[in-house]
Amino acid sequence: MITADSLTKSYGSVPVVRDVSFHCAPGTITGFLGPNGAGKSTSLRMLTGLTPPDRGRSTVAGRPFVELPNPLRTVGVLLDATAMHPGRTGRRTLHIAARVAGLPLDGVDAALHRVGLAGAADRRVGNYSLGMRQRLGIAQALLGDPQVLILDEPANGLDPEGIAWMRRLLREFADRGGTVLLSSHLLSEVQATVDHLIVIAGGTVVANGPLQDLLASDGAIVRSPEREALLAMLTAAGASFSTNPDGSVTVDSSVGGLDLDRLGRLALDARVPLSELRRADSAGLEELFFSLTSSNQEIAA
Repeated sequence: MITADSLTKSYGSVPVVRDVSFHCAPGTITGFLGPNGAGKSTSLRMLTGLTPPDRGRSTVAGRPFVELPNPLRTVGVLLDATAMHPGRTGRRTLHIAARVAGLPLDGVDAALHRVGLAGAADRRVGNYSLGMRQRLGIAQALLGDPQVLILDEPANGLDPEGIAWMRRLLREFADRGGTVLLSSHLLSEVQATVDHLIVIAGGTVVANGPLQDLLASDGAIVRSPEREALLAMLTAAGASFSTNPDGSVTVDSSVGGLDLDRLGRLALDARVPLSELRRADSAGLEELFFSLTSSNQEIAA
């Protein structure tokens, strides 16, 4: 439903995005992560037709964004919740959006109620908190009953209750067959929300896949009261391993096929007693994020 194919963008001689490709399928929530300056916002602007790529193309529902006959009916976009006229009320803001898109005005009140702003509909946007502006931006994105949502930092300014509300809303949207692409710096919230993950750093995609697959560990934890014998056994087997401060050893199971069964048999044959043998805990998203992005230079905003 969303595709990016080799998107590339430079400003002058400075590369910002380089050969970024990915696909977001219906029924999924995709997290789009990257450190500041990684090219994340520029990629989203290319997807939504605001910034022309130097090379590559992108489509939403099978068409480039600029060729959609009525974008609001196909894709809801929230890139900057602060970019709203502060002198207009929340209701008036949505009335204008509905008229521009040729949508019936009777959907405005339903949208305001859906995002919890019915009681603040006639207050000026300039008096809204950032969290309220986020809710209004989401209401505008949903106004045309789109198939796709593209959201940049939608949880910014929301309190814990608001974040939980947004998570439920996006999950329900995806469960009905919608496609969601969202960026966020709240890694714990991304981990609790998304199905699929794209990580960009230095203008290039450094990870792209199902969240659980990316977080899954290929390691095993092994411990022995005879630690030196254990280390000698692993070295002789050609294992890739690292020692831990608590005395245990983490073995990379992807090297040499050293899964739990194989490690157990090796220890039995070598007469090395084991006091612990288990799969290593899955990595957290924060650990994965920093491992993927720490070695990449930030090249643009």
